[in-house]
Amino acid sequence: MQESKQNLPEFVVCINNSDYPASLELHKIYRVLVDKDATEEGDIRIIDESGEDYLYPSSYFVPIQIPQTVEESLRKAS
Repeated sequence: MQESKQNLPEFVVCINNSDYPASLELHKIYRVLVDKDATEEGDIRIIDESGEDYLYPSSYFVPIQIPQTVEESLRKAS
């Protein structure tokens, strides 16, 4: 199933870091970077703990809706 940019979540929470414990923090909020090819393959592109953007299985994350004030704060921090 292909997701459009509009349907791609902007923020996700990590629910599984078993294969990447040094790169992903469990229960941390990550901002999603648009990557159509990754989405089509079932992956998600985020900036991980190394400070670089990488692909991870989308099943490791849950999309979330956050309050506007929190979103503004997260955008400033990234």
